[in-house]
Amino acid sequence: MNRTTARPFTVMDEFELIKAATDYSLEQDKNGRISGNFYHCKLTSAFQVILDSRENKIIGHAAYIRSESHGEVSLWPWQVFALASKDEQLIDLDRLCRAIHALNYFKKNPDTRTGQLFLSVHPRLLSSIQNEHGRTFKDFLDLTGISTSRIVIEIPPALNHDWKLLQKLIINYRSYGYQVAINFSGTHGHELPGADDLHPDILIVQAHELLHYQKDDPSADSYARDARPLLHVRKIETQAQLTAAKQAGAHYLQGNFLGTAV
Repeated sequence: MNRTTARPFTVMDEFELIKAATDYSLEQDKNGRISGNFYHCKLTSAFQVILDSRENKIIGHAAYIRSESHGEVSLWPWQVFALASKDEQLIDLDRLCRAIHALNYFKKNPDTRTGQLFLSVHPRLLSSIQNEHGRTFKDFLDLTGISTSRIVIEIPPALNHDWKLLQKLIINYRSYGYQVAINFSGTHGHELPGADDLHPDILIVQAHELLHYQKDDPSADSYARDARPLLHVRKIETQAQLTAAKQAGAHYLQGNFLGTAV
């Protein structure tokens, strides 16, 4: 009787999987770090630690794309995405970046096996795709053995003005098992329209804006008092900002003062 067994998943399978999802070639350096190519840009990942303020431990990392040439930064992320003038190019680029981040984070470093990966999404991508946001990335994660519950999708503040789209995105991503973070920055009057109905998992506030929110809108602190959403203070650059974040009851802390992206 013939017996079939599942074929082990290998790094080469991961390479082929990304190639199938995009039209760009991949490389792997001697340290196992994976990079992809978009036009003349060599793209790879940098990760910045996110700390749990209550337990004072790392709970995950935020991912950032890096464009390199001969080991040096050649383009900033916004410049890389500016190269994708067409929606089809932007979709391919975004998928390439997320795949590279996931492989570098979950497959390369054993210390990240229990951490959460925070990934931002380009605002133009979110408005150009009509339905099933996050489905293609879930298919990729399923094949690589990564649970969507380990991924936090960050919705950019540019979407805060469109409450209906924001609500749709949160429902869409959560239906596939992702956690969802929205930005308090960029809101009018320091309030998210319909925030009581959005129910994100995480609310992101920039450290330099936190004191203004506390002074001008006391309700900003109320988010930290609730079990949900969790308050994530980002771009902490000074001791004063760290102190303010802790006083506000922030659950998650991130910034160069705590650790640069590497």
